[in-house]
Amino acid sequence: MKYSYMPGCSLLSTARGYDTSARAVVRELNSELIELEDWNCCGANALESVSYLLSVAMPARNLALAEATNRDLVTSCSSCFLNLFKVNHRLKREPELRKKLDAILGAAGLKYQGKARVRHLLDVIANDIGVEAVAKRVDRKLSGLKVVPYYGCQTVRPYGEYDGPYLPNSMDKLIEAVGAETHPYLWKTVCCGGVLMTTEKSIGRKLVADLLGAAKGADCIVTVCPMCQMNLDAYQGEAAAELGMKVRIPVLFLTQLMGLAFNLPEKDLLLGQNIASVRGLLRQLQPV
Repeated sequence: MKYSYMPGCSLLSTARGYDTSARAVVRELNSELIELEDWNCCGANALESVSYLLSVAMPARNLALAEATNRDLVTSCSSCFLNLFKVNHRLKREPELRKKLDAILGAAGLKYQGKARVRHLLDVIANDIGVEAVAKRVDRKLSGLKVVPYYGCQTVRPYGEYDGPYLPNSMDKLIEAVGAETHPYLWKTVCCGGVLMTTEKSIGRKLVADLLGAAKGADCIVTVCPMCQMNLDAYQGEAAAELGMKVRIPVLFLTQLMGLAFNLPEKDLLLGQNIASVRGLLRQLQPV
């Protein structure tokens, strides 16, 4: 299976390990992520407050480019997924907005037709490739590892049609498929604060601390959102001060965890770029 792939800005900077591991894992599962040529930033979360029309036009340009490939448009960034899906949803239902967009995209020789299907990478791995195929590819079962599945607030709601909005389980099944154990966690879709760590730090720190505190007893946290990974990975010291307890837990992307089970090389996983050390976690793994 082949998919048009929009990695998003974070995956080419702060979350490079997500990008490299995603491409490698999908390749190992006999599928291919073909990077969408000349894709642009989706506008992230802030653009709509600056210019609503621009916040529609930027994702729509990517949708128009994807339509020409006749493949589903897949992204591994939850913010990109939310923006692309939202714009696709609105443009099919708002003809007046569609007219304005036609003029904008027309200036670039593009036209949005509403034909592209927007997918999150988690959806593709869980539902197109499937849990059985993942389990068959495992070279090293991650037996004994207790893993927190943290989805974040944008991956499965309000547009995540492939899983439940409050207690999703698609990632849980994939964690179990590689031999690990899912750690009980009722905070799966609670917001990490996003950019609040840079704008309203006291609020952001509390949200991160709550999420990390609830993960006590787990060996690692696994997520599918680059912003969530950065917040939970980078602010553990401040969360520890908030909680009044030591916090040091590896925060991996799902595809990094799968890559460990597939015994992929470090150049594909880039675990050394994670902030919270993964050395203790790696020592727990069974030899191949």
